[in-house]
Amino acid sequence: MSDQVFIANFKDHIGKEVTVKGWLYNQRSKGKIQFLQVRDGSGIVQAVLGKGDVPDDLFARCDHLPQESSIVVRGVVREDKRAPGGYEMSVKHVEIVQESQPYPIALKEHGVDFLLEHRHLWLRSRKTHAILRIRARIIKAIRDFLDNDGFVLIDAPIFTPAACEGTTTLFAVDYFDEKAYLSQSGQLYMEAAAMAFGKVYCFGPAFRAEKSKTRRHLMEFWMVEPEIAYGTLEDVMQCEERMICYIVACVLKDCRKDLEVLERDIAKLEKIKAPFPRISYDESLKILAEKGNALPWGQDFGAPHEEILCNMHDNPLFVTRFPAAFKAFYMKPDPSDEKYVLGADLLAPEGYGEIIGGGQREDSLERLEKKIAENKLPSEAFSWYLDLRRYGSVPHAGFGIGVERTTTWICGIHHIRETIPFPRMLERIYP
Repeated sequence: MSDQVFIANFKDHIGKEVTVKGWLYNQRSKGKIQFLQVRDGSGIVQAVLGKGDVPDDLFARCDHLPQESSIVVRGVVREDKRAPGGYEMSVKHVEIVQESQPYPIALKEHGVDFLLEHRHLWLRSRKTHAILRIRARIIKAIRDFLDNDGFVLIDAPIFTPAACEGTTTLFAVDYFDEKAYLSQSGQLYMEAAAMAFGKVYCFGPAFRAEKSKTRRHLMEFWMVEPEIAYGTLEDVMQCEERMICYIVACVLKDCRKDLEVLERDIAKLEKIKAPFPRISYDESLKILAEKGNALPWGQDFGAPHEEILCNMHDNPLFVTRFPAAFKAFYMKPDPSDEKYVLGADLLAPEGYGEIIGGGQREDSLERLEKKIAENKLPSEAFSWYLDLRRYGSVPHAGFGIGVERTTTWICGIHHIRETIPFPRMLERIYP
C-alpha cells in the first residue's frame, strides 16, 4: 500500500496515489457509484468508489457500512472545488478494519444530556472537532507568546495545603494522615517562582467547588498564570493586551476552516486591536445604573452586569480598581485609596464577560499577615508564602487567563462545556 497521507496535506499530493487511514463519517450511493466521506482526524474527504473499482462483494459491503466503521482507503487525490475541503479521492482499494456496531449518534439533532452522556463519541463530530482544534491553537499561542517574551514555565502542584481563592470552593481530599485540597490556582507558587526566575508562568488544571449551573462555569478548568517580579498592574495589563491580540491573530491565520464550521463571524475577531478600553469599577456602576441594572457599591459583578459592559465595545474591556472587600487577600490596596485594590478584570466582547483576572500583589509582610488573619486562613499553611515577604520582597504582579472562557469567546459559542474534551459540571462527572 502507498504511504499514509493525512487529508489536511492533500494539497501536496494532487494527482498522486495515497492511503488514508480513518473512519466512515457518512455514506451515500448513486447507482453504481458510492460516495464515502472519510475522516482521519485532520479533515474529511469524499472518496468516490465505482462498482468496477473493487470486487463486487466489497462494493456491496461498503454500500451498507455503518457510520464510524474504521477503514483504510487507497486512491488518487483530485482537486475539486465543489467537494468538501476542495479535494476528492478516486478509490482503488478499500480495507475494512472494523465494521462498527450501529452508531448511537446519528447525523441529526440530539439533546444536550444525550450528547454529554456520549461525549467520548461526540468528540468525533465536526463542531466539537473544530472547537477543540481552536482550543489547542489558543493554548499553543499563549505558550509561544510567553516563551518568546522571556517567561519560564514552572509547574505548580495540584495538591495544596490551603485555599487561594476562598475556602468555600475547595475540593478536599485525604492526603494520607492530612487534609489537602485540589488546586484553585497556581498563583501563590508562581509568586515564589518569580522571585527566583523574574518572569514565570504555569499552565494546568484548576478546581473550584462552585455550586453553579451557569453557562460560564466548570468545576475543573485550565488556566495559564503568568507572574512578573517587579511588575505593576500597568505591566500586566499591557502584557494581557499583547497576548490577546497575538492569540486572535494566530487563530485567524491557522484556524479559518474551523471557524467556518462554527459559522463564527470572523469580522468581529478582526476588530481586536490594542489598546483596549479601560473603565473603573465606580464608572461601571454608573453605566449599569443608566442601563437599568443598578448594582450596590461593594458588590461584585454578575454575568448580566458583565454582559452589559462588554457589549459596549468591539474590543475586550478592562475594569479596574475593584473594592478590596470582595477581592482575594493577596491583592495590593491602591495607595491613593485603600478601599480599592490594584487589580483588573478583562471582559471579552459580545457579552462573553471575564476571561482574565489579575493585578498587583501585596508585598508587605505586615499587611499580608493582617489579611490572612482577617480572612481566618490557617497561618501555618501560609508560612512559606510569607517567607517571600521576609526574604527579598519586591513589588510583583500577575494574572490568570481561563482557557475555556477564552475559547468560548473566540469560537463564538454559547456554553463553556463545549470547549473542554470531558466537562466536569455540578451534576456531571461521567464519562
